[in-house]
Amino acid sequence: MGVSFLSTTPSLIPTAPQPSSNPRHSLHAGTIRCNRIECDGADEDRFRRRDVLKCVGATLSMELLASSGPSVEMAAAADLIQRRQRSEFLSDIKGTLFKAIKGKPDIIPSLLTLALNDAMTYDKATKSGGPNGSIRFSSEISRPENKGLSAALNSLEESKKEIDSYSKGGPISFSDLIQYAAQTAVKSTFIASAIRKCGGNEEKGNLLYAAYGSNGQWGLFDKQFGRADSQEPDPEGRVPQWDKASVQEMKDKFKAVGFGPRQLAVMSAFLGPDQMATEALLAMDSEVTPWVQKYQRSRETVSQTDYEVDLITTLTKLSCLGQQINYEAYTYPVRKVDFSKLKL
Repeated sequence: MGVSFLSTTPSLIPTAPQPSSNPRHSLHAGTIRCNRIECDGADEDRFRRRDVLKCVGATLSMELLASSGPSVEMAAAADLIQRRQRSEFLSDIKGTLFKAIKGKPDIIPSLLTLALNDAMTYDKATKSGGPNGSIRFSSEISRPENKGLSAALNSLEESKKEIDSYSKGGPISFSDLIQYAAQTAVKSTFIASAIRKCGGNEEKGNLLYAAYGSNGQWGLFDKQFGRADSQEPDPEGRVPQWDKASVQEMKDKFKAVGFGPRQLAVMSAFLGPDQMATEALLAMDSEVTPWVQKYQRSRETVSQTDYEVDLITTLTKLSCLGQQINYEAYTYPVRKVDFSKLKL
């Protein structure tokens, strides 16, 4: 059975700072301005020590940048190249996954649960587990809570072979692959919902999602690209059997990783193949009911904004629990051109 989900918290995605319009060499002539801190009484015209230190630090930083010259420019250029390499590779990965999921839409619920269960092994006390790809090990995928997920994992292994074949910066980690497969599955479902609302017209459905969907909210999720794989299975007993767990047990597990009733409700499609049945169970709890109803109403709207944004926000946090992201992962040296050998 396919997933039926088809969000208005403030976005957790930071706004990118706007580049300065001043040329680089103007750093020498720049003015450092310290804002006065408004205080009461006799402290009205005083600076706090930390604000003075901030001003001194800013001054030193600008002087260092200004004196670095070509070194800074080279570092900036290298950073831009790496970002482009990662962006292009991630775009190719999403294309491969989208094609695979479109050919096997029935595995979407399993892909979502696979990503959830890989992440839910996170333990705050020991800072261990989390979305580290450990679910790929036979001893972990065969656990009761992961029953029925082997087909989804096998499908991802096939996609991994294709992705690794064109990767220039090394093989993709299972931890990244599993989370981006969940992202692609979520997007595929939203697009499918838009197509249904357009009477099955695929072109109009894609245009509807492009116009009203929350695709731009995925920015922070896409930056968390570079998880490292665990080299051993995570400990047993950390993930409930969602189909047998009570709502209280689900709430307790979500609370253990930093989530509440709101996040439990918005992740209903990840808790089993039948989202409607899961939500009917969750709605029996007074703390979860308002959120279930909120998201059900949202899914009936054209944009589904409340549901979609909250789901993206929650999945973004879930997908990097306890993980150290390597922001240079999948980059590779650029071949230098020897211009002296060119015949002009």
